[in-house]
Amino acid sequence: MLTIEQAADALAAGRTTARALVEESLALVARQPSAFMDVQAAAARAAADAQDALRQAGRAGRYAGIPVTVKDLFDQAGCVTRAGSVALEDAQPAAADAPVVARLQAAGFVILGRTNMVEFAFSGLGVNPHFGTPASPWDRATGRLPGGSSSGAAVAAADGMGFGGLGSDTGGSCRIPAALCGVVGYKPTAARVPLAGALPLSFSLDSIGPIARSVACCRALDGVIADAPVIHAPLGLAGLRLAVLRNYVEEGMEDAIARPYAAALSRLSAAGAQLTDLLLPEIEELPAINATGGFAASEAWAWHRSLIERAQDSYDPRILARIRRGERMSAENYITLMQARRAMIGRVAARLSGYDAVLMPTVPLAPPAIAAVTEERDYNRVNMLLLRNTSIANFLDGCSISLPCQAPGEAPAGLMLMAMGGADARLFAVAEAVEGTVSPAYPA
Repeated sequence: MLTIEQAADALAAGRTTARALVEESLALVARQPSAFMDVQAAAARAAADAQDALRQAGRAGRYAGIPVTVKDLFDQAGCVTRAGSVALEDAQPAAADAPVVARLQAAGFVILGRTNMVEFAFSGLGVNPHFGTPASPWDRATGRLPGGSSSGAAVAAADGMGFGGLGSDTGGSCRIPAALCGVVGYKPTAARVPLAGALPLSFSLDSIGPIARSVACCRALDGVIADAPVIHAPLGLAGLRLAVLRNYVEEGMEDAIARPYAAALSRLSAAGAQLTDLLLPEIEELPAINATGGFAASEAWAWHRSLIERAQDSYDPRILARIRRGERMSAENYITLMQARRAMIGRVAARLSGYDAVLMPTVPLAPPAIAAVTEERDYNRVNMLLLRNTSIANFLDGCSISLPCQAPGEAPAGLMLMAMGGADARLFAVAEAVEGTVSPAYPA
């Protein structure tokens, strides 16, 4: 499969056309339609033809005609933003595009359609009882969780249905599905990308990022939606200071993750990176800090309260229960939470000041079977495990990226890099250096 930059080169050289790329993507969509809530085939073909005409006239941008996907969380003019829920099916269509959608289209990207997601983005599993659960590309015979909440975006990227997708990340919703589907997911510093036109989960934690097949693809998409391109800055691994987080994030790690994770660390060290074991006692406090529901429950309840009053029977009961936790939070709980977050960011930033990035497993589990989370107790247990590591960066208002580190043919395993807020450009450069050593597309 081509990367975004390879597709751009092929378009510029006349080796392919936007219409051909869109037709190839739509043919793959037809094989795995559960990844999508809405396939916009006619509009995509028309947009591709328009971009081909612009290119023939010498007026097309570099990415003109490259097909991508948009999560059902984002406004598209004329479309109902359902956020994976039937509770919003009677809502009015969006009057305008979300800024991130408008920026993609202004750059010439062609939108294939709106991807499936967890209802209201409030779970890391990827399960949607209303519109179906798209299975991870790995072991489809069993049917395994794709991760959430940006489930369809990750499945689409892994299966070649476009060259990447627009997702959101409140506690790991770009990185968890990337890890379970064997692709790359990026969570930017939240303030980097505008949240307008995205149905909110938690305005304190929400961020918008890309899911694609390489770090460079995510970098390209991030530059467009942030309206701040990150220039490719090649780095060598030799001398990079990488902290390996050892406490909290490795608890309960399955062997299917521990083996490729350890192998990835060994390869980085052999390539000259300076790996240092790190303990962050602060993050051990997160379960207690969030015991009353955290930012997501309190802020989701504030948004959903009126909708629940008239349409609570339309909600997935498991999602409804998570939102309702916010109903019980007091102002004192919320203020204490804000103060704890501010204090933790300061303490952790001081500890990480000497490192280029922090490494940890994205999730501790290989993709569980969809059938293994049908019971509420199992659903909640697996959900908390999948969210545990990724949610650290959201709480710290940092930036983070997950890239695959398994050997070819193995279950997908994600290696996650994290840095404090504002370090996006440096993190992309470090991640591209790491990717060349640990990802399955780059065998030694």
